[in-house]
Order: sequence, then structure tokens, then C-alpha cells
Amino acid sequence: MGHGRDPIEIVSADSIAAGAARHAQDRRPARHSDTPALDPESVAGCAEPAMLAQPRAIRLDREHLRKHRIVAFDKNDASTGVFDVLRTKVLRLMEARGWRSLAITSPIPGAGKTVVSINLAISIAQRAEKSVLLVDFDFRRPKVAPILGIPAGISLNELVEGKAKTAEALVSPELPRLLVLPTNSPVPNSSEVLCSQRITQLVENLHECYADHLLVFDLPPLLNVDDAFGILPQIDCVLLVVGDGMSSRAEIEDCARLIPEAKLLGVVLNKADVPITAYY
Repeated sequence: MGHGRDPIEIVSADSIAAGAARHAQDRRPARHSDTPALDPESVAGCAEPAMLAQPRAIRLDREHLRKHRIVAFDKNDASTGVFDVLRTKVLRLMEARGWRSLAITSPIPGAGKTVVSINLAISIAQRAEKSVLLVDFDFRRPKVAPILGIPAGISLNELVEGKAKTAEALVSPELPRLLVLPTNSPVPNSSEVLCSQRITQLVENLHECYADHLLVFDLPPLLNVDDAFGILPQIDCVLLVVGDGMSSRAEIEDCARLIPEAKLLGVVLNKADVPITAYY
């Protein structure tokens, strides 16, 4: 994004893929995973909130963030306004429906969905009345941790293996009201894991234990792999990030058919080559 480029715009799915016929039915594939269910103690502890471990606190390197196009923390960057506008549109739509969880995905890799996820999460958390939990569910190519510069530590990798509790895997960057649940390395059999009872229970517990947070899930791309389909039924709504000129009309229409119509919040056009200027 740097140098005043790469604006992001939320538009309706119809304006991007006009006439696409969408299926509203649940597209969750039928699977039988042998991944064991989570021990409730590894994800819960909600009955006694005071007993939850404190998230691991880290300091973020501002230059590292800018290098990776994370700008929402810096109100002096003209690009920040784009994410603030996106935040306002997203929150208005979600609040009107009482939604608390948002998935962000794309048709194909390279559209910038993780950069959008992080910047949007930071922007939402800057609202005094909002707290955000950002979860990296792109188990094939997890990028939230490296883009934010989160050092190695307990993460979703240990959580899905039953070796850690949720609170132990959480990271608290030095940004108010923002928590991150990172994935440090690719997860084997990612599609099966995301469809497993283990992940179903994890998402349910995140909704329960962090009821005062808006949950933002960075998901894998929709086309070529089926990783995201198992988790979509548990998430209230979806933003589709499309890289300008990167996806064909047919690919966008395919994505519109794969996402239940009631869940598709909109399409974010990323990497469009038009200038950004500060209003003030």
C-alpha cells in the first residue's frame, strides 16, 4: 500500500459479479475427521474469567508494519482513512443484524486478504467501544504472525493439538483492545482440521469466552481448496477481498455461489491503482 496507493473499497457483490446466482444453502462438506474434540479445559475457563491466563504481551515494530502495508495504527498515514471508511461500513452492516463474527477471504492467493484483515481489525479496535480478536485460520499459509512481527510462541498450532489453552496462545500487541490468535506454521491436513469438532468447539468457546469482542477470522482463499467451507457456517458474515485485475469474472461468480447469500457482506476491491490524498 505505501506511497499513497492501493485504496480499498467495499462494494456490493452484485456490482462486481452482476447476475451471479448464489446458493444460500449451507455448503459445508460432509466430513468425518478423526481429529479428537478439544478438552473443554483447553479452550474454556469461561466459568471463572479471573482464572484466564493473561495474553502474551509484545511490542510491535512500526517500521516492520509499514513495510508489510499495515498502516491503520498510524493516523498520519493517508491510507488509514480508507480502512476507517471500510470499518464504518462493515460495523454498520454487522450491528444492524446483531453479528459478531466476520470472515475475510479471497478467490485466490495474493489478493491481500490478510493485510485487509489486520488493518481492519486494528481500525475497529481503535473505536473506544469495540474490542477485536483476530484469528489466523489460514492453516495452509498463515501470515498474520509474520506480517505483524509476532515472535514464535504458543499459538493455534499447539491449541489444535491439545497442548495449550486458548488464553495461553493469545497475543496482546501494544494496540488497545486488540487480541491476536496466531498460527505459527502450516497445519497438516488443514482442510480436515478446519472441519473438525475440535475447531467447531474452539469457535463456540471464542464466542462465549470473548463475548465482548468482535471476532475477525482470516480464512484461506475459496477456490482450489475447500478449507474455508467447513468453518463458514459458524461465522456470521464474510468479506470477499478481490485483487484489482487478479480474478476473472467467472472466479468471482464462483465465490459468490460458494458463500451463502445471507452471509456475503460485500466485496473489497484491493490494490486498485488510484491515488489517495489526505482530507486534512
